[in-house]
Amino acid sequence: MLRLRALAAAAVMAAAGAALLPAPAQAAGSVHLYKIYYDSPGSDTRSTASLNAEYVQIKNSTSRAVSLTGWTLTDASRHKYTFGSYSLGAGRTVTVHTGRGTNAAAHRYQGRAAYVWNNDRDTATLRRASGSTADSCSYNSTRTDYKMC
Repeated sequence: MLRLRALAAAAVMAAAGAALLPAPAQAAGSVHLYKIYYDSPGSDTRSTASLNAEYVQIKNSTSRAVSLTGWTLTDASRHKYTFGSYSLGAGRTVTVHTGRGTNAAAHRYQGRAAYVWNNDRDTATLRRASGSTADSCSYNSTRTDYKMC
């Protein structure tokens, strides 16, 4: 009888431990919008520095690199940035700047001469190369300059 109780207690403990583990979707992570800095500091002069201070960050919270080749980032007015050949490393973040610059692993540039993100409200949408939505993030405020998604 004592042995039967010990086995039952062990089974209950094992089940409780399993219930505390993350669900498979949580464990897998995602590629998602992380931050939108929609109102660059200072006056909107359309200088390269000002345009590049407007950006969107995309985070890969998975445990493997993800190819973003052909993925798109759009705003509500359908300004579109399409990733060329690019892979985002596991646990890494890439910053997509509005202006011009030299693409690197952590920074990509849209090459625009005008601002994309509205200073009061907008929606960023990240789509896979297949066209399916990976993530979206909206903001509606002039009290802050950025939105954590």
